[in-house]
Amino acid sequence: MSTPLDAPDAGGVATLDRDLERLLEEELQEPGDHERFSHYVKKEKILESALTGKPVRALCGKKWTPGRDPEKFPVCPTCKEIYESLTK
Repeated sequence: MSTPLDAPDAGGVATLDRDLERLLEEELQEPGDHERFSHYVKKEKILESALTGKPVRALCGKKWTPGRDPEKFPVCPTCKEIYESLTK
């Protein structure tokens, strides 16, 4: 008779963790115009993301893992509007 420890990938916590990780990755990929803009995020959050690989959340709510050169894209109008309202 086999036990769950004999086949750790046959279900249980390992499967739940893998499924949860996949769902979280899918949730992080937000389609739409957000992909065409550079977003405002605190510098320390970008550094943290670079070190840990964890996603960041922009002022507009966009959640992603930074990896592209933000200079190549226009600034997100929503992020810009929120930022300007915070600096007044």
